[in-house]
Amino acid sequence: MTENPTIVFLGAGAVGASIGAWVAPHHDNTYFLDIGEVADAIEANGITHYLGGNEASRKTQTVKVIRDLDEIDPPDIIAVAVKNYSLDAVCRMIRDKAGDTPVIIGLQNGVENQEILPQYFSKVIYGVVCYNAWLDSPGVVGYQTHGPLVLGTARNECQFEMDRVREIFSQGLATFVSHHIGDASHTKMIVNLTNSLTTLIGHTTKEISDPGLFQKLLSNLTYEGVKIVKAAGYKECKLGGMPSWTLMRAAATLPRFVTRKAFEKNVKKMVISSMAQDILQKGRTDSELETLNGYFISLADKHGVKAPYNRTIYDICRKEFAKPGFIPWDVTDVWEKVEAAL
Repeated sequence: MTENPTIVFLGAGAVGASIGAWVAPHHDNTYFLDIGEVADAIEANGITHYLGGNEASRKTQTVKVIRDLDEIDPPDIIAVAVKNYSLDAVCRMIRDKAGDTPVIIGLQNGVENQEILPQYFSKVIYGVVCYNAWLDSPGVVGYQTHGPLVLGTARNECQFEMDRVREIFSQGLATFVSHHIGDASHTKMIVNLTNSLTTLIGHTTKEISDPGLFQKLLSNLTYEGVKIVKAAGYKECKLGGMPSWTLMRAAATLPRFVTRKAFEKNVKKMVISSMAQDILQKGRTDSELETLNGYFISLADKHGVKAPYNRTIYDICRKEFAKPGFIPWDVTDVWEKVEAAL
């Protein structure tokens, strides 16, 4: 790796745009690779980023844009910020253009990238994104908190490269190295399980008819996730301001009158998820459902964990999200299906 490494953020979605826009002011040798209207927008207008609910925090960062890796010398670092369902094709493109020279940073939710990336590259770092972000439009990204980002490798290799990435990225956002990236990834995935339910009922796009049922479904979804991850042998990893496993257990097991206020406070902080953006806003039929919820169902089956909340919601989403023009369900209809499975 050179003294002033060239960094390419491949994919200027919510994650790539936010991390890249935070890093770029401190590292001039930073580029963004995208195509079409996204590339046109950030080339013309830069990347605007802001803290949700705080318009005074809005800033615009001018960025260097490329549409093909051939436009620059081979980069030292490529931060791949596309979804898992696009990852294989993107890896083939990178390998064809840049070979196995760059350090690759995988910024996907879940652990499927830990299967795909090593098939193409020998120097792979995984990033666990510990904050929520969303796109208002190409090049305009909101975020719930300014980081952090946790980095790790499969067998704690690439320590020099990982420390260098941490050093550079830390200038823009809190960035940490973990020697237990499997624990960190699975801890984050428990929170990501909620994306399926909030998308299914259209949270942030329509009023929830029964907040009590929403709380019951969401709390049990995550608590089942904790039980599945524990059964698989993973340990809790503290990630930014994400709720602890103890809190998840309490939310699912204590009476609602004890937990209602805290739950409602947290719900107000919830923003539209990447899954909801794919299904509800973009009208797509592919999403991260399989690599998040489907993966947890496989873990539950493997380790003998009953997971009626997760299994039922996954089954509904798998069928409904595949239909063009998906229409969100009422939460009472979701509960009726889950209750029948209990």
